[in-house]
Amino acid sequence: MKIEYLILNLIISLGPLLLSFEKSVHYFSQWKYAFKAIVMVGIPFIIWDISVNHRHWWFNSNYTLNFQLLGLPLEEWLFFITVPFSVLFIWEIFSKKIGNPVNLKQLPIQKIIIGLAIPGIILFYLGKEYTGLAIIALSITGIMDLNLKTQIFLRKNTYVYLGIVTLLNLIFNGYLTGRPIVLYNEAYQLNWRIITIPIEDFVYGYSLILSNTILFEKFKR
Repeated sequence: MKIEYLILNLIISLGPLLLSFEKSVHYFSQWKYAFKAIVMVGIPFIIWDISVNHRHWWFNSNYTLNFQLLGLPLEEWLFFITVPFSVLFIWEIFSKKIGNPVNLKQLPIQKIIIGLAIPGIILFYLGKEYTGLAIIALSITGIMDLNLKTQIFLRKNTYVYLGIVTLLNLIFNGYLTGRPIVLYNEAYQLNWRIITIPIEDFVYGYSLILSNTILFEKFKR
């Protein structure tokens, strides 16, 4: 069905959209910061997507609309809006209802994340380009967190948040890869999968989500 990827985007965003006006969270009041982060993070990720489309991955035309922009289906452009919008809603729930205190200051987590750039570069030059780029992107989130002083990696709740993101990834990305709506060239990845999802997709997803979260927190301040 050609509208499946579009429907998936709508399902991802529907709950957070409808609950944005709920009084105890009032995510609607933070939309201006969320969308500013989504646009700024979306630009490099879309450039990445366009650059590797039909090499690292491509989209099954049986499940996407015929409209394309710069080689990407409309639904893929929407992906960079609906996914960050929805997970930032989850982050806002943590902030408002649970709190997000900095409580891991003594651990060198940021430096470890930044140091991942080295194996990322090595894997890229060994031909595992998607693996390497995903790891380098995650490393960049560590640099962002350190330089913008948002301290996202120093909060225990961040890892609960990422656990929820992982579960949602298994559900929604599992559908995308299992159907399959997205297909991959295994030459550019390790070809290690969790069910049908390449391990690189998890790292890519964490990079996308954490970059948005870091900028969202920075703009809110």
